[in-house]
Amino acid sequence: MSFHSTAAQLVTLAAQGEEHGGNHESLDPLVVGGSAFLILMLLLWITTRFNRDR
Repeated sequence: MSFHSTAAQLVTLAAQGEEHGGNHESLDPLVVGGSAFLILMLLLWITTRFNRDR
C-alpha cells in the first residue's frame, strides 16, 4: 500500500467521522468523567491504605 492511497483512505475516514458527529449518543461526557474520577479516587485510597510504613 502506498503512502498516497493510505493518506486518501484516512481523509475519507475523517470526512465520514464529521458527518456522524464522532461521538456515541449514549455516552454522556459528565457521567464518563465522573466515573473515571471516582475510580481514580478509589484506587488512590486503596494505594494509600496499603502503603503505610508503620
